[in-house]
Amino acid sequence: MQIALAPMEGLVDEILRDVLTRVGGIDWCVTEFIRVTERVLPTSTYQKLAPELFAGAQTAAGTPMRVQFLGSDPTCLADNAAFACTLGAPVIDLNFGCPAKTVNKSRGGAILLKEPELLHAIVREVRRSVPSHIPVTAKMRLGFDHKDYALECAEALAEGGAAHLVVHARTKVEGYKPPAHWEWVAKVQESVKVPVFANGEVWTLDDWRRCREVSGVEDIMLGRGLVARPDLARQIAAAKAGTEVAAMTWQELQPLLADFWLQARRKLSPRYAPGRIKQWLAMLTRSYPEATELFSVLRRETDCRRIDQLLGVDCPETPWLHAHL
Repeated sequence: MQIALAPMEGLVDEILRDVLTRVGGIDWCVTEFIRVTERVLPTSTYQKLAPELFAGAQTAAGTPMRVQFLGSDPTCLADNAAFACTLGAPVIDLNFGCPAKTVNKSRGGAILLKEPELLHAIVREVRRSVPSHIPVTAKMRLGFDHKDYALECAEALAEGGAAHLVVHARTKVEGYKPPAHWEWVAKVQESVKVPVFANGEVWTLDDWRRCREVSGVEDIMLGRGLVARPDLARQIAAAKAGTEVAAMTWQELQPLLADFWLQARRKLSPRYAPGRIKQWLAMLTRSYPEATELFSVLRRETDCRRIDQLLGVDCPETPWLHAHL
């Protein structure tokens, strides 16, 4: 069984990838999608969105990181994938699941599930352009506004050369509303000859057990559930091995929360750093009552020094300014 950390745009950047993979249980992670339109993107794009590439394509904890692209031009995607491989990308992943309206309007993400032939062409061209030892994979939803083409899309991706598929078990229109239709993951697995990962609505160990039973697949990709409970992958890995691990306490989470904030302080301007810690805290409220208390204190706070005090960290003066001089 493999457990992957999902590529959530605007949420799971290199900071959160670093923090979450340190907890354990995650076999690999994926970058936020890199939008491809009409040219080969420069190295600076990868330095911003995939800095792990320049450190062995892995997080500080040693978890392998894959590069994900989003777009609709087979040739342009293929050229960018080939370039990413020269920078050390160990796997190229293709996004056919993003439900964002702005992305879909520009013909990217889940909107392409209306065009199975194009899905096949994209994966085929990327597969041809990428060295044979580097896998090409794909992430999809069950469709855009219905599930009628779900199996056709999965087959198109697999036949195009995808080494495995991650299936977010909802359509674009269903967004992130429960339930996730895990039974459709089983249908996809029956229709293709490559491994399939289940994705969607796994928040707890019991959710994982139900997902495995309904979908019939062992491999899983965790998204919001892992952000809300950072040790979920570790718990699942232990359960799969027939053992148990104690759930991470709020006290044990504190060093990770503090380090996340310090990294956000170094990377972002004082205007934007507070938003990042609030974003994660808001998701942690699902699992930790203490997060709800802290979030209520921080939600209107914009002073980074005050946040330092509330999190109990000693941040060097103007770290962002020093980092950008």
